[in-house]
Amino acid sequence: MMKRKYWFAVLLTGVFLQSCLKKDDYIKQLDYNTVGYKMADNFNLSLFTAALSRSSNDKRLLEPGPFTVLAPSNLAFQNFGYGSTTDVRTESLARINRISKYHILEGTFELDKLPYLFNQQIESLGGKLFVTHWIKDADTVITINGSKIILKNIPASNGLIQIMDKVLEPYQFDEISDAIASENSITLFSQALIRTGMYALLKQKGPYTVFAPSNAAMAAAGMKSIQDVNNTDPAVLTALINYHIVSDRKFVSDYILTTGKSGSSKQTMLNGYSMNVNLIQGDSDPAGVFSKINLQGPGNMVPVGIDKADLLSGNGVLHIVNGVFKIIR
Repeated sequence: MMKRKYWFAVLLTGVFLQSCLKKDDYIKQLDYNTVGYKMADNFNLSLFTAALSRSSNDKRLLEPGPFTVLAPSNLAFQNFGYGSTTDVRTESLARINRISKYHILEGTFELDKLPYLFNQQIESLGGKLFVTHWIKDADTVITINGSKIILKNIPASNGLIQIMDKVLEPYQFDEISDAIASENSITLFSQALIRTGMYALLKQKGPYTVFAPSNAAMAAAGMKSIQDVNNTDPAVLTALINYHIVSDRKFVSDYILTTGKSGSSKQTMLNGYSMNVNLIQGDSDPAGVFSKINLQGPGNMVPVGIDKADLLSGNGVLHIVNGVFKIIR
């Protein structure tokens, strides 16, 4: 009987030691240097971390990867409308998941090693992104969908972290024509596209940039209703529309990056006419820094401002403007 008790005690001791070893081994194997853990440990990324957790994408970032994560700062989330983790947790799960995946790239992307070109396409888990690597004065500037990277290439054991100044939201429409049709503030311009048959142009590969006048801007130009638009000569409407389209993808930051010390540059529109693009300071911009633009053609007595900028679609960018670019006849 004593021998049986002895061997039973030895067996229990062995099981206990084995259990402890497994637990210790597991603890040792945890890698706290992954992009997931590094972001979770950064208070300034707490809102993005909350979005990753809510969408369960945080678990993916503990895997071997490699991953490149475009991590919006807390200020970026606050400016986007999420002032707290509660706002993130109560938002639609589908939307939080789309946003989270749009900021995750499979692979290691040192974006400052890309060629010095505008809007180079890369793919995230949530869709296409457009990266610009440019030199502005003495600085190297990297933008994604027109938003700046403010801290780049933070290393982790399974990839890199890039800190962004804005939250990127994946586009909903492959064609800019559908993006225009979805905006309630530009229904008169949308009707002008229908009236002239120019929706077909904006369904092509492009890319295009459209400066779409708001309904108030169209009304000030004499087209106050759908009926007014339909009563306008299609040739006149076509000329107007062509003066509001650029045959290229242009975010506001693209104009800021390419404008010199004069603060003004030229943009050729689809009809071949040129427009002045002027840099203007935002309310919180320090001296000498510009975050906004306005546009002025020879037919405009005052510059036209942008009410809503950088609305991305698969084949272009939409800006909603507060005036109509007038053609001198």
